[in-house]
Amino acid sequence: MSRKKNVALLSVASNTLLIVLKLFAGVMSGSVSIISEAIHSMMDLVAAVIAFFAVRLADAPPDEDHPYGHEKFENVSGVIEGALIVVAAVWIIIEAAQKILHREPLEAAAWGVAVMFISALANTLVANRLYKVAREEHSMALEADALHLKADVYTSLGVGAGLLAIWLTGWTILDPLVAIAVALFILKEAFELIRKAFAPLIDTSLPKTEMDAIRQAIDKHADAFIDYHDLRARQSGKIRHVDLHLTLHRQSTLEETHALCDRIEEEIARALLHAKVLIHPECCAQGCTCPDSRSAA
Repeated sequence: MSRKKNVALLSVASNTLLIVLKLFAGVMSGSVSIISEAIHSMMDLVAAVIAFFAVRLADAPPDEDHPYGHEKFENVSGVIEGALIVVAAVWIIIEAAQKILHREPLEAAAWGVAVMFISALANTLVANRLYKVAREEHSMALEADALHLKADVYTSLGVGAGLLAIWLTGWTILDPLVAIAVALFILKEAFELIRKAFAPLIDTSLPKTEMDAIRQAIDKHADAFIDYHDLRARQSGKIRHVDLHLTLHRQSTLEETHALCDRIEEEIARALLHAKVLIHPECCAQGCTCPDSRSAA
């Protein structure tokens, strides 16, 4: 089993355990903020399951129906995960608003405090592992899953601190207010995730830093061609697709052209991980006065 699948399964297992603990603490204490955290973790579990199947699908080789590969499954999963977080956040706000209108005393708040801090520690460890593998494998699905857990760390700490304050002061109004703060935080994270995951689905160009790296790689061989144009680049999962038109001297042979294109493709691949490059060579126009680099040499 690949590293991506292993770490996705780790996330599934940890989220399952934390959901059980949070539901137990929420029922014992009657705290809407703990229940909101349990719902948050349920969304994390769904996200982890989606991420597990997404990385399996994305790793499949190209086939007749998907000749460009399956990498965009990871982006689709990221959008779905973000939408699920939005639903969870809205539900939390509704429940918290009802708690403000109909306040109830909290019981066994100490259980909630302990569970929240255990949750924060566990999610910190798992999220760090997910981020590490996501960066090394350029996995959008794992990055989305790690983002969920990172958000869960902050919200768990916030809920834990709120419960501790209620335990010490008796101000039960803090419980729904903390829950609403949690919901607003994860809404922000959800919209950021959706934006990032959705962009490759509509073939948004690569970031300026990556486009500049491509141009610098091409320019290293500028003495062997006249110019280039129609440079385009997009991302699909971890794959960066790059294509361009290269204008060559009319005297260039097929063998020379092929060798030059290979060198440029290799240069771009060194500058940009997981790059797939397609170069369309063109002859200089009839009557072109551009000097031939070979005769100039």
